[in-house]
Amino acid sequence: MRSATIKDVAERAGVSLKTVSRVINNEPSVHPRTRAKVQREIDALGYRPDPSARSLRSTRAYAIGLVYDNPNAHYVINLQRGVLAACRASGYGLQIHPCDSASPKLADELRELAQRARLAGLVLAPPMSEQPELIRALSAAQVPFIRILSAREDPRDGYPCVYVDDRDAAYAITEHLIQLGHQRIGFLSGGSGHRSSQERYQGYADALKDYGIALDRKLIVPGDYTFDDGFRGARKLLALKDRPSAIFGCNDEIAAGVLAAAHSDGINVPYELSIAGFEDSPFSKQSWPALTTARQATEDIARHAAQRLIGDLQRAANGEPVDSRNEGFSPELVVRGSTAPRQTAPGTRGPSKRRKPAG
Repeated sequence: MRSATIKDVAERAGVSLKTVSRVINNEPSVHPRTRAKVQREIDALGYRPDPSARSLRSTRAYAIGLVYDNPNAHYVINLQRGVLAACRASGYGLQIHPCDSASPKLADELRELAQRARLAGLVLAPPMSEQPELIRALSAAQVPFIRILSAREDPRDGYPCVYVDDRDAAYAITEHLIQLGHQRIGFLSGGSGHRSSQERYQGYADALKDYGIALDRKLIVPGDYTFDDGFRGARKLLALKDRPSAIFGCNDEIAAGVLAAAHSDGINVPYELSIAGFEDSPFSKQSWPALTTARQATEDIARHAAQRLIGDLQRAANGEPVDSRNEGFSPELVVRGSTAPRQTAPGTRGPSKRRKPAG
């Protein structure tokens, strides 16, 4: 059977093609009874408008772009799923655009992308979402966008975003390790161009400070959000004379690399080495033992970001004020088998658990 067309809907509803188009585009000029009649026929026929065809027929665009630059494939896949779900629910198309976040011509590239592909707006993933010059350039070019970024609270900078509190989640992970008796906790960072790396490091450092544990720079290894960097960083930490009893990887892919390095050295996880990651990706559940981590709902975050962008686009088209409220998300600690109390030598007393200081 052929797919239903907008003409089929118009004929069955007894209205013009323009009226059907106005209902599909949620324009306010349609009488409620007419809108209901058209919507009944749309539902009965299972009609789904083609976003590209809508854009060609209309002065409005009915597709958005997802812009990203991230080595973590699982993160990117969840971003795509979330944005695509919002687009499908709203009748919008989606164009996925990987790019080089370090390119000096990135602003020009994204302006041209929006114009050439007739995109209504852009969802900016980290680290592009965290580049002030890029944000100002897109705003000046009147390219609508929504940012997904790492921040403890709403940045209140006048630009729309959804924000993720990586700092407090990293604090909770580090506190969990400290309360298990670990004093020497290694930290393997993600990419320096990602604000999430800075926020997660800050949570780690703040927890150590609050529990009176000195920050040891030898236990901090820079890298990227990859398994290989986790493996290499762990080998450096495990080669130290006074090696850490726990390692916090800035994401689960890094932590999985740490786990592989520990296994290759015959180190028992978690009894000789506790390991924690971040994001609750498939790596965290498929590893053995499964990884303690922070559950970050990337797909849900991306869906909310796209819904906010599409909602603002529709309100602007109807002459209504856009939504000025930015939405925040907080990853939650998930304790699994990769962390355990620090083991002490026979005859020695293990470190006592310390309470989190007041305030």
